[in-house]
Amino acid sequence: MLFHMSIAAHDPQHVAEVIAEFWGGEALAFPPVSENGWIALANDERCTALEVFPIDTVLREAEGDADAYGEATGLVGFTATHAAIATALTQRQVMAIAVREGWPAKYRNRGGMFGVIEIWIEGRQMIEVLTPDMQAEYKSTMSAANWRAMLNAAGAAAALS
Repeated sequence: MLFHMSIAAHDPQHVAEVIAEFWGGEALAFPPVSENGWIALANDERCTALEVFPIDTVLREAEGDADAYGEATGLVGFTATHAAIATALTQRQVMAIAVREGWPAKYRNRGGMFGVIEIWIEGRQMIEVLTPDMQAEYKSTMSAANWRAMLNAAGAAAALS
């Protein structure tokens, strides 16, 4: 179960506010790692959260018995880090928010298994937003047993070619 994760953004406050909007949650300042960090809280039964740090922040291991800390590097760009998040909103509502923000967004079907709305936060950071119907698709396909069967089927298909 995922409780929280973090991403980086040019405007951490704004990104946290939009993520909180998808969740029907709340965005608050989150200074433990960066004085300009923000956190989107879903206010759900899992206390799901997404921390959003300034674009050039990296986490560093601290010496001894201390927490990891954030350090500005001055580097920006694309990242492989992404999340799939649930929303109670409709696809139309999610797309309207993306349009309002000027963030590229489109519906995608991942491998014929489940749909997502692929949104590019600030045009550089992908997040997948799943409406209730998409969440049901995801839950019905993304088990270890189903994934193993898909890999086995792909292996069998590769062996036949």
